[in-house]
Order: sequence, then C-alpha cells, then structure tokens
Amino acid sequence: MSSSEQKREVGGREGEGSSSMTLTQSDHHHQLSPPPQLSRYESQKRRDWNTFGQYLKNHKPPVPLPQCNYNHVLDFLRYLDQFGKTKVHLNGCVFFGQVEQVGPCTCPLRQAWGSLDALIGRLRAAYEENGGLQETNPFANSAIRIYLREVRDSQAKARGIPYKKKKKKRKIQINSSNNNEVNST
Repeated sequence: MSSSEQKREVGGREGEGSSSMTLTQSDHHHQLSPPPQLSRYESQKRRDWNTFGQYLKNHKPPVPLPQCNYNHVLDFLRYLDQFGKTKVHLNGCVFFGQVEQVGPCTCPLRQAWGSLDALIGRLRAAYEENGGLQETNPFANSAIRIYLREVRDSQAKARGIPYKKKKKKRKIQINSSNNNEVNST
C-alpha cells in the first residue's frame, strides 16, 4: 500500500468476517469533514423526534413506532407538563382570570400552549420524514387538535386573556379612475 493510501477495517478485526476497504487520502479527508450545519428548526425537530422515540421505548410496555397512535401522543403531551414553566391557575385560585399574579399560589406549572403547538408541528413533519404515511400520522389526528384547543382556551381563561384568532388583513384596492376625475362646475 502506498503512503497516500490508508487501509480501514469495517466491523471488527480483519479475518473475522469483516470487510475492509481502501481509501485514498482525499477520500479519507472527505469522510472526516463535519456534516452540514442544521438549522435551529431542524435541530429542534430532530431532538423532539428522538425524545418522543425515547418516550415510546420507556413506555410500559414499549411501543414500536408503527403501533403508535394519537393516544400515545396525548400521553406524551401530558407527560411533558411536569417540565412546564407556565403557571396555570386553577378555577378556585384567587388569581384565576387575573392577568398579573401578585402573590404566591400552589397552582401547577404546565407546558405553554404555544410550545405544545410548535412541538406537534415539528413532530408531525418528522413523522413523515422518517417514513410515516400522512394518512396514519398520529400527530395530525383531530384528537390532538382538540386537545391543543382545550389547552389554549383553559390557559387563556386562567390568565384572564381571551384568545382571539388573528384575522387576515384584507387589501383594499383603490380605483384609480375615480381619483383622477375632475369635478367641473
């Protein structure tokens, strides 16, 4: 083997049924280059997908991804609440319905609706990118949309801020022929 070539073993020691291949110096250099930098969204999507996969593995009994359904997704969203940082006042709390919290209370911390909504969007895309069919996507199930709507409404009510969907602004066309008319008297 020349000095510009390197021998690399794949899968163990040579002679133990492993294959070996010869790489030139340029090939070897090319393989060591770092993968392209992922966008913040792609990184988060990958992290979320891995977290969900780990959740399914730790589930009792473990759930293979093809058998995952919307109930597993709902359980996952409820599980995430324990790591939330958004105070959601309960119906009997003195701060329920108030925008500002003036003192301490024992109401639970939950995941914010916006965080859950964004998470479901990323997982919905990741499911299909990882070989799942759009028709069987558990993250796109109507039960998930209903759950998110209930979370949004309950959090808005607890904070005393009604959620209003933003309406699209309509563009007004100005008829230029009317503006150019000259009044004659």
